[in-house]
Formats: sequence, structure tokens, C-alpha cells
Amino acid sequence: MPEPRTFRDEPVSFVRRSGRMSEAQERAFAELSPRYLLEVPRDVAWTSVHPEARLDPAAEYGRDGRLIVEIGSGQGHAIVHAASTRPDDDFLAVEVFRAGLARTMLDADKAGAVNLRLIEANAPEVLSTYLPEGRAEEVWIFFPDPWHKKRHTKRRLVRPGFPQTVARALAGGGTLRLATDWEDYALQMREVLDAAPGFERAFDGDWAERFDGRVMTAFERKGIAKGREIRDLAYRKVSKG
Repeated sequence: MPEPRTFRDEPVSFVRRSGRMSEAQERAFAELSPRYLLEVPRDVAWTSVHPEARLDPAAEYGRDGRLIVEIGSGQGHAIVHAASTRPDDDFLAVEVFRAGLARTMLDADKAGAVNLRLIEANAPEVLSTYLPEGRAEEVWIFFPDPWHKKRHTKRRLVRPGFPQTVARALAGGGTLRLATDWEDYALQMREVLDAAPGFERAFDGDWAERFDGRVMTAFERKGIAKGREIRDLAYRKVSKG
């Protein structure tokens, strides 16, 4: 008999919540999804990506532009701002919470961001199989869930093994940008990326300068108000050859 299929090999970095959406968000999801949300073949779980599914950026965006991917785009503030101010680049937002996806689509529609697409999926699966190898110029991970309780830290997105997943999706010379307001997670990120083959620091000193493409959000202000320092990191994928 065939071996039973594994639900997932590793713990995911999120808990899928079924939070209620407003009427506007429900309407946005129904009306704007055909324009913005990618239809992805699923594997075992609803947020999974079938391992044989592949994105064709040129077909999806109608051109062969630079691709920037944001992991855990939340309400979409950073990526909508970037997409609306950088029309020559293409942007992909990866998020699992529907309310955030709906808000992102609403704001993208208002901003006329035609160069933005969204995917409702588990990020490592998007990076490891769905994106063409070496296609992304940048990958952004801003304020990922810190899973600050010690028993939950194994769920953190940035942990040993994850850099190899990102490296597959990044072009040679491409940049991984990160930010968090949790000091211990920032230290873990830096330790993991410093030790990762194929990456080098794209900053001097202890921390990177604040990425000017990351707009200030209510979430970031809340962290600052609680006395937490925002720490940025940036790593470059070392080109082969």
C-alpha cells in the first residue's frame, strides 16, 4: 500500500484564523480577487501549494520586469505603497489572512497598482517551488510573527534551513530585507543569516539602516510606543561564478 501523505513536514509560522471580514472586505474579496489574487493549485492543506504548480511572471504581469516578493504582507501597506510608486517593477504579496488580503486589494485598487498580485499560501512553499528559481530581485519579511513564547519559537519563519529556501527564489545579487520589533528574534535572524552559505551582509555595523521602502505603519508605531526598538537587516545573495 502507498505511504500515507504527510500533512506538512515542518511547523508553519502562522495559525490560520477565521476572523470576520467587514462588508467592504467581503465585497473586495469577491470583486477584486479575479484581478489581484492568484489561483494556486493546492496540495494537502488549504494554504499549501501543489509542488508541481509554477508561476509564470511574464504571463501574469504581461511583461518581464523585476519581481519583488513580500512574505507576510499583512494589511499590505508596504507593498501597495511600493507598487504604486514603482510602476516599472512587479510585486507579489504572500499572506494567509483573508482580511489582510482584502484590505490589500482595496488599497491597491484605489492606488491603481496594476503591477501587484497576491497569493494566499504558506510562504516557504511559494519560495521553494511556486516561484521560478532565481526570479525574485528582492524578498521582504517585515515584522513576522515573533512567536515569543519559548515553546513556540520553533514556529518562527526565519530559522535554520529557511535561508536556503529564500536563496532558491532570489536572483544572484538579490536582496533579502527583514525587520522586527522583537530583539531576540532580530538576534536569531542575524545569527541564522550570518551562518547561511550563499548570503553576505548588505550593511555595516550591528544593524542595517531602516529600509526607506518600508512605510511607517500603525503596527510599527504600536511597537515603538511599547518601547520596542525596530531592527532592520539586509542580506545579499552571493552570485555564483
